[in-house]
Amino acid sequence: MTQTQPNVVKLLKPFGIDETIVSIKNFGNGHINDTLKVETVNNCYILQRINHLIFTDVDKLQHNIEIVTSHIRQKLEETGEKDIMRKVLIFLPTNQGKTYYFDGENYWRVCYFIDNSCSYDEITPSLSYEAGKAFGKFQKLLSDIPDGTLTETIPNFHNMEFRLKQFYEALQNGQPNRIEEVKDLIDAIEQRASHYCLQEKLYREGKLIKRINHCDTKVNNILFDSQTNEVLCVIDLDTVMPGFVLSDFGDFIRTAGNTGAEDDPNLDRVGINLNIVKAYAKGYMEEAHSFLTDTERDLLPYGAALLTYMQTVRFLTDYLNGDTYYKIQYPTHNLVRTKAQFKLLQSIETHLEDIASFINA
Repeated sequence: MTQTQPNVVKLLKPFGIDETIVSIKNFGNGHINDTLKVETVNNCYILQRINHLIFTDVDKLQHNIEIVTSHIRQKLEETGEKDIMRKVLIFLPTNQGKTYYFDGENYWRVCYFIDNSCSYDEITPSLSYEAGKAFGKFQKLLSDIPDGTLTETIPNFHNMEFRLKQFYEALQNGQPNRIEEVKDLIDAIEQRASHYCLQEKLYREGKLIKRINHCDTKVNNILFDSQTNEVLCVIDLDTVMPGFVLSDFGDFIRTAGNTGAEDDPNLDRVGINLNIVKAYAKGYMEEAHSFLTDTERDLLPYGAALLTYMQTVRFLTDYLNGDTYYKIQYPTHNLVRTKAQFKLLQSIETHLEDIASFINA
């Protein structure tokens, strides 16, 4: 935990758990919330401190998650799924009827640990295919939730117009020496700005709809059966919110389809891995083809470029502002990240036709 070890026994009681604890272990490698795996004589639980500095309205956050998990559970029941306990997260209510508990300083939640499950941090084409199926099915299961049912847990999270507004504010108020240093990158961003605001424009014109997205489509946000490697369920639901399907397709390509690291100082290593993209597109379309509109399908390659452009803008904005948002390991870390993301963007832009062919295969 990043804070003082909590009194786990005291925190579990509001959730109706009064069982002898066998072990308490730090769990996962998330950067936002603090997570413990708590094993008792009867069950195994995940106890998590919600970072309310990031998710400022915990009540709305948990309301979103309750709607999503209940909706998925109902859909699985309708299809006769026999292993529902392992196919969707189950959060426990407190004695006040909420799926979170406030101890006066922090917010906590508890869900059942899914037995015999595992996750992966490294990506392969076979895992990319399974990830595509998992996130495509996740969107499909939630595609009939009425607009306005869920709220944005992080407002404007994948809104390109908003990210550019932050960027232009940084040009006005950021560090002058850094602004002067990166004029070529600033020019490259400005030249593309109008092109990468297309999704907001199409939405206003009624040509693109909002759906429920995961918004953090990394392979380690999928649980697999540790024996069969079957996909069990999608986890880390804090960023599940209304948005455009381009987000969940594009952000996986941005993060998993990079031949280099997100902060790779050697730009020769950075580029798009078409084998990973092809596998993800195949898996995703197997599940998502049934609900995607023609416009959404046609824009998926653009989504891969859009999310990479967006992250380029965000890294550079933070660098111009003096590194106030992202944690850095050295003074030019955000600049290195910016250049690596921009190199990946350029690579994606040259392979849009390839990505389209994978989607339409």
